[in-house]
Amino acid sequence: MRIQAIIIRIIRQFFRDKRTLGMIIVAPIFILWLVSLVFSGEKIEPKLGIVNGTEMLGEKYDQVILFDQEIDAMTALVNYEIHGYINLGEFPPEIVIEGSDPTLNQAVFLSFQKILQNVQSTGSEGIEPEVMYYYGSAEMTTFDNIGPFLIGFFIFFFVFIIAGVSFLRERTSGTLEKLLSTPLKRWEIVVGYVVGFGIFTSLQTAIIVYFSIEILGMMMVGSIWLVMLVTLSLSITALTLGTLLSAFARNELQMIQFIPIVIIPQVFFSGLFNTDAMAPWLKSLSVVMPLTYGGEAMRDIMIRGKGFTDIAVNLFVLVVFSITFMFLNNLALKKHRKI
Repeated sequence: MRIQAIIIRIIRQFFRDKRTLGMIIVAPIFILWLVSLVFSGEKIEPKLGIVNGTEMLGEKYDQVILFDQEIDAMTALVNYEIHGYINLGEFPPEIVIEGSDPTLNQAVFLSFQKILQNVQSTGSEGIEPEVMYYYGSAEMTTFDNIGPFLIGFFIFFFVFIIAGVSFLRERTSGTLEKLLSTPLKRWEIVVGYVVGFGIFTSLQTAIIVYFSIEILGMMMVGSIWLVMLVTLSLSITALTLGTLLSAFARNELQMIQFIPIVIIPQVFFSGLFNTDAMAPWLKSLSVVMPLTYGGEAMRDIMIRGKGFTDIAVNLFVLVVFSITFMFLNNLALKKHRKI
């Protein structure tokens, strides 16, 4: 009977806590659904360019664009309109691959091999093409490709959790209420918490970036200071989002329950997996996810060696996210005190 009483109490407790019940049942189903959407898309067909090719080649192969000048093909490559091009006017033929995605690089090279086999069947047997990579190299690994995103993801994830739980404890322990009873305004409290936590997130960012590049040997082509700037911006975004959502949690467990809603979708739609094969409506979800902009900026710096002007838009969006979350956090404090 005593065991039965405990069982009944646990069952009643679960039914009273709808969030926990939803996390046990709904969250796994939601995540599995996201996984099915990501991996059930169409096969990615590389977009190719051919310089000095015949009209017959353009008609025979899908996803092929013909160029008269190599400079036009190079411009298309830089603008991500094609994944690589082959110059049939050179001897030996010259293949240029975008190079930032090792998996896609292999698909591009195999596609060009098929094209060359068709061309060489007319009498140019045995000619080996010269292969060049605009970004990266033939030795680039998958870890080099996803590494920049992983740096941003782990910084975002841990800052989000730590900031949210810490701010929640400030509220549940009564510290926040004491601050609200002082002449301090709501926005001053929000900014104070962001700057205070931001000092330690900056230290965390510096250590993770140094470890990833110097110890793990992750590919680094651009400026490490730009990497620091992007990761710091991403951590501030996570910090402001975590403190905002903590206002809607009653305890640490409820704060953790935001992970399937806020964190996991960003893993699937923000760059860790190739979104080109996804449905347009599904791909558009990445627009509202901070990790999309942070991850792409990190790849631009670490793999493509781009500068500040190339990542300025991504940084601006992260700043907008942070300011928006701070503003909403300020409004969320109204339920504690109207100032």
